[in-house]
Amino acid sequence: MDVQSLRVARVMSRTLVVVEPDESPLMAWEIMRRAGVHHLPVVDRNGCLRGVLTQEDLAARWSGGPVEQSRAQVHSLLAEHRCPHTTLDARLVDAAAAMIGAGVDAIPVLGESSRLVGMVTVTDVLRAVAGLITEEEEPPELMTGMFRLVPVLPRSHGADDFFTRDGG
Repeated sequence: MDVQSLRVARVMSRTLVVVEPDESPLMAWEIMRRAGVHHLPVVDRNGCLRGVLTQEDLAARWSGGPVEQSRAQVHSLLAEHRCPHTTLDARLVDAAAAMIGAGVDAIPVLGESSRLVGMVTVTDVLRAVAGLITEEEEPPELMTGMFRLVPVLPRSHGADDFFTRDGG
């Protein structure tokens, strides 16, 4: 398979973990840790991309303790953040060039109405270059899974009590 002719739709990751703009940095960090991901798309309730958080973004802007981080919102971390993106029918080499140009190691893939439909990561690009993408007659059916994890705190304690209790 010629890497030059590969389309983004064939190689992108389709199973995504996302957060909404009003999520806290604390929860975003925990979601990334538990899901084992380095990039966390921020999407609105309609699935439209607002930006992509990285572990580095969160670590660089982390201040205060868990209580402060649980009260902040991730949309404030996106204000100064440029977010390049690509489309399903774009060539993989063009998406890779956009990633290099922007200095990022993942690029969101947008479908109709700016809805997030996938991500191309450095690992996806390397799989394609290594020939690990199978050639098929037709592109795979587009099916994106987006997951949103919701915290559940014990009923007997509020969030402040949970983070400030003495002695466990």
